[in-house]
Parts: sequence; C-alpha cells; structure tokens
Amino acid sequence: MLTNFETKSARVKGLSFHPKRPWILASLHSGVIQLWDYRISTLIEKFDEHDGPVRGIAFHNQQPLFVSGGDDFKIKVWNYKQRRCIFTLLGHLDYVRTTVFHHEYPWILSASDDQTIRIWNWQSRSCICVLTGHNHYVMCAQFHPSDEDIIVSASLDQTVRIWDISGLRKKNVAPGPTGLDDHLKNPSATDLFGQADAVVKHVLEGHDRGVNWASFHPSLPLIVSGADDRQVKLWRMNEYKAWEVDTCRGHYYNVSCV
Repeated sequence: MLTNFETKSARVKGLSFHPKRPWILASLHSGVIQLWDYRISTLIEKFDEHDGPVRGIAFHNQQPLFVSGGDDFKIKVWNYKQRRCIFTLLGHLDYVRTTVFHHEYPWILSASDDQTIRIWNWQSRSCICVLTGHNHYVMCAQFHPSDEDIIVSASLDQTVRIWDISGLRKKNVAPGPTGLDDHLKNPSATDLFGQADAVVKHVLEGHDRGVNWASFHPSLPLIVSGADDRQVKLWRMNEYKAWEVDTCRGHYYNVSCV
C-alpha cells in the first residue's frame, strides 16, 4: 500500500482522480466531499453542501470543475479554484447514483433511482434529455470515451442498456445560429420525421440479479458489467447487435464496480 487516507466517515461512496494533478476526490456517506493530494497524503479541501450521502463524483478533464450527485436528488457543479459550488441542477426525483462529464461536449450524464438517466448542458445549466426505459434504479451511466455517440447504463432491473445519442449531438452541437437556442426553448421536441434525441440501441440480458456497474472499453467494441449475481460479464457489440462474450466468476459477494 502506497498511501492511506483516513477520515471520519463510515463509507466512501465515490472516487475520482484528477486528469493531471496528483489529486483524488472522495465523496462520503456523511455528505462531505474531500479533495486529497495523494503524493503528500494531505487533505486540501472539504466541500460540504449536499444533504446526505454523495454517491456520484467526477472531475472535468480540462476545466477546474467537478460534478457531484447525492441522495438529496441534487447534482452540483463545483469550481475547485473558487472553492465553491457554482450551481445546482434539479430534476431527478430520487437518489443520484453517478455523475460524469462528457470528454468533449458541455454535457453531464447522471443516473438515478428515479429510473431515468439525464443529460444536462452545464453551460446553459439545463436538462437537455431524459432517457427512460429502465424499470428499476439506474446504478450507473457512462459516455463512450471516444467519438461514438453512445451511452451505457446498468440497472437493478438486471439489464445493461446501450443508448444512441447521435440525435442529441446533431441537435445540440450542430452549426447554425439558432440550433441550440431553439432547442433550449423547446427541449422535448423532435424534428417532424427526424431522429429522437436518444434511443435504446441494445438491451443486454444475462445477469440474473441487479447490475451495479457497466463501462466501455477505451478502444475495442466491448462492455464490462458487474452485478449482484457476483459475476463480471464481458459483452461485445456492433452496429446491429450486442452479445455476451465471457463471464468471470470468483467474487464471493455483489460486484459493485468494474
């Protein structure tokens, strides 16, 4: 073990490494978010504005920002240079499980126990898309790490879902003077014969208990998932279908993260 960070909290619910600096964020069950320098094992800053446990936490890969989501149904965007929360996004109706930034667009992705996944524009500070289809808590949602306009989500409904969000990108990142403005005035509208903002592309069934985590391989068309059935599964996908490739067995208890 290199470093041990000790704190007065029963549980650490989320972790995020800074992309460049030797920092790690820890979101705690007590409601506090801690920023540590792991080279010198020092607590740099504490952020304490959530009411109750904070589960989702993630640094932005370029801006001095991080995002958090908690059991108070709130998503908060923080500026660590200003050492404060700069705004709060409201809309979820239950605990927020994960929050992440898109690597390129000004978007935040959140997964919640209200059975929805939401995409927010943090520049306009508004919700631009609600993804519905899961019928139990959504434990985790991730953007694809490269240029593919897809999302993966994991839910206690025992499924992993792949969502196509290319319609959202065309609408929100499209050139033209009024594209974004029009959309923000009427975010739920789709073009007359056009594409919906987000559609389910694949539903991956194979776990026989709730799925806690799913994530994309950085370069190959693979997804890994972990579930309460104590299994880790590998899935492969192409344009038309997705299928199970392998199952890793050996954990003695629920797999919470992969």
